[in-house]
Amino acid sequence: MKVEKEILELSDVTVRFAGDSGDGMQLTGMQFTNTTALVGNDLSTLPDYPAEIRAPIGTTYGVSGYQLHFSSSDIQTPGDSPDVLVAMNPAALKVNIKDLKHNAYIIININAFDARNLKLAGYETNPLEDGSLEGYNIIQVPLSKQTSMALEDSGLSAKEIARCKNFFALGMMYWLYSRPYEPTMKWIKDKFKDAPLIASANEKALMAGYYFGENTELFTTRYQVEAAKLPKGVYRNISGNEALAIGFVTASVKSGLPLFLGSYPITPASDILHELSKHKNFGVRTFQAEDEIAAITASIGAAFTGALAITTTSGPGVALKTEAIGLAVMTELPIIIIDVQRGGPSTGLPTKTEQSDLQQAINGRNGEAPVVVIAPSTPAECFNMALEAARLATKYMVPVLYLSDGYIANGSEPWLIPNPDDIPEIKVKFRNEKEGFAPYLRDENLSRPWAIPGTAGLEHRLGGLEKANITGNVSYDPENHEFMVRLRAQKVKNIEKDIPELEVTGDNDANLLVIGWGGTFGSITEAVARVRNSGKKVAQAHLRYLNPFPRNTGEVLKRYKHIICPELNMGQLARFLKAEYLVDIDSFTKIQGLPFKSSEIETKIENALKGL
Repeated sequence: MKVEKEILELSDVTVRFAGDSGDGMQLTGMQFTNTTALVGNDLSTLPDYPAEIRAPIGTTYGVSGYQLHFSSSDIQTPGDSPDVLVAMNPAALKVNIKDLKHNAYIIININAFDARNLKLAGYETNPLEDGSLEGYNIIQVPLSKQTSMALEDSGLSAKEIARCKNFFALGMMYWLYSRPYEPTMKWIKDKFKDAPLIASANEKALMAGYYFGENTELFTTRYQVEAAKLPKGVYRNISGNEALAIGFVTASVKSGLPLFLGSYPITPASDILHELSKHKNFGVRTFQAEDEIAAITASIGAAFTGALAITTTSGPGVALKTEAIGLAVMTELPIIIIDVQRGGPSTGLPTKTEQSDLQQAINGRNGEAPVVVIAPSTPAECFNMALEAARLATKYMVPVLYLSDGYIANGSEPWLIPNPDDIPEIKVKFRNEKEGFAPYLRDENLSRPWAIPGTAGLEHRLGGLEKANITGNVSYDPENHEFMVRLRAQKVKNIEKDIPELEVTGDNDANLLVIGWGGTFGSITEAVARVRNSGKKVAQAHLRYLNPFPRNTGEVLKRYKHIICPELNMGQLARFLKAEYLVDIDSFTKIQGLPFKSSEIETKIENALKGL
């Protein structure tokens, strides 16, 4: 007789899928995420890729993970500690066990816990037998065996059948958390339409996992998380890199400028190139160059000819692009340099996140070469900040350095798709009048004219040598050089009048302010909310404009007795704020290739409040 299983309502859950690089954990996590978005939950994700391209199978070096936090209310982070870990092998367990909550559920592929895999993972004894997993709820699932049984007549090889076990795990988790499996069935059909045997096998594995959850006695309870009450509208799940790419396509349409991307592939920015290459129907041109220098100089050439020109990279690529960024400063052309930050220096941590490049973005060029620096704070916000980067670059004829990071770029969240009619136009003015033209004339914004090569009577040269004011001729005159250096700096400084003031949220009468930038936003916001919910007073501010700072930044900072600045570096923003505004900053740093946990910032705030 079948026993009906209890259904429990939960407000939020954090799930982590983990396994070998070949186990399809990123695909599994993304499918679970997309289905969760369709259900209507608020969500936030944290993919975790191994840095090794071909790490030995079964070792800790090759473990890939995907964490998802989903909720029936508004959330800001992918969760501090998972409630559930799906571990496909011993290495996945070993790498992730330290992050789990006490009493967390660990769903283990028991078939992978043989002597060979235990040894590869560095276990001297089997953790399922030695008592080391006390305090956790262990569910041992013969996942590999069940997949093989479900696909024994599939016509696939044993190796191909083994690759389907991630869909068995996905189906099981769909049942456990009351998710519909139909969207993934449709995805499988579309994805493998040219490989019917593979499609059929994955569909069978998915359903076998789903019905295993329904029929096994290992699970006595299933869970349900109601849809979140989000503002009305049409949503889609979106990653930071996707939002950024779509934002620049939108900027192209709203400005009337053709979009050009000059790029050299580099983790974690490569997905922007992949995404933009899909949008040729909008006139997008993508150029995969032979190196970073060719990528940015091609973009400079495209800007010279009147395109909305962008180039994408990460920290090591910015280093290679440095001289060319100086060329863009000298020629005063509107290009946008997108730096999806990762851990450094040198190759550093290619698949991990860090806020490592702020100093490089603001000061990392020879000579006095100021550029505008902006940074989104969430994956969805990458869209709006792409529009803002395009607006500022074209209005002020200036390079803009756009600082994303690996956490924002690879993470995802629901995005409220805006009404295209509500997105303002980006007004671009090309010089067409021959009369009185000079390449370095200035308008009220100190911007020089944008004159398209080939326009009769507007012929002019550009280059990296210092320009004479107005005429643009090469000049070695000392006074002219100083004038032009100060003028270029003033143009960037004046942009503070054209950007929003720094907004402060939280308690108006607080003595403590937490200020951050970029991808720390979610962790700071959640930590501040927890402290305020306990009855203590805290304020929060988050910088999206980093050069120039918002014009009221100094006024905001001087209101507070204590200022905490969490950063995923050694305190780069804190040093800029101290130097610019002569205020004390309590720099709180983390450099582990991982985002802050909300609990880490919460503890820092609580300790600081004790001294006030």
